[in-house]
Amino acid sequence: MIAITGYTGFVGQELLKSYSPSECVLLGRKPLDGYKNHCFFDLTDTDDLEISKALNGVSTCIHAAARVHIMQDRAIDPLQEFRRVNTQGTLALAREAAKAGVKRFIFISSIKVNGESTTGRSAFKAQDKPMPQDPYAISKAEAEEQLLQLANDTGMEVVIIRPPLVYGKGVKANFASLMKAVAKGYPLPLRAINKNKRSLVSVYNLVSLIDTCRIHPNAANKIFLVSDKEDISTSQMLKLMAKVQNKRNLAFPIPVFCFKLMGRLFKKEAVIDRLIGSLQVDIDYTQEVLDWYPKITLQEGFKITARYLD
Repeated sequence: MIAITGYTGFVGQELLKSYSPSECVLLGRKPLDGYKNHCFFDLTDTDDLEISKALNGVSTCIHAAARVHIMQDRAIDPLQEFRRVNTQGTLALAREAAKAGVKRFIFISSIKVNGESTTGRSAFKAQDKPMPQDPYAISKAEAEEQLLQLANDTGMEVVIIRPPLVYGKGVKANFASLMKAVAKGYPLPLRAINKNKRSLVSVYNLVSLIDTCRIHPNAANKIFLVSDKEDISTSQMLKLMAKVQNKRNLAFPIPVFCFKLMGRLFKKEAVIDRLIGSLQVDIDYTQEVLDWYPKITLQEGFKITARYLD
């Protein structure tokens, strides 16, 4: 049996397609039609967590639920809120899993644990010292550290996966907005952003890695980075978005220094760096340890995403 959190989310919905309902125990606030094994679970309220009975007979717990990164967080203490859910909630669940005899706990973390950017440096590696910079990343990094300690204390195996930007059917936020803008033929001033490199991962490749980590003996108590292994610039991304949608690429060039100037003027340097900067991940370690390779190409992933845009 496989226990899954975050099953109503973007990654979780795709993850459910890999298993039959009879194999799954859903841990969350909302039951799903066709799934009989459901236990109420709320990461924001773990003071009275009693799910160890629901985890009896479960071999693997895949923890994909989280308080996600929020661009304009209105919480009085954002770090405390992220810690309450992503650190304390995760550890409460993991302790219950260990108590119930779960063999392996898979934690979907974030590449932001490594840092925000690889501009001017080499690609992130799994062995790099964590450099989280915002409350979301700090909460994930603390959860990772405590999970590995729990593994040492209890013998339950822990696997940590740090994905970069995940895209695919149902993707929202900036990626979807950009692809829709290309579909509508909007001219975007991004053609000159052609020196940066970004790593992406389709939800299909991410789910493939998660399932590999579920069964591979070498995955125990290790950290893995994941990507489609086809890094592209912002300009190349727009070009590919246009290609898979059979649209003209109407992007036009505005010098990169103009974006940097706007970032400084409006105090949005971090936002601008996500547009013009690099964030690359090195997945050689993942491939070597697990003999795993991305199942679909970047272009195939973009095609599927475009097909299901709202």
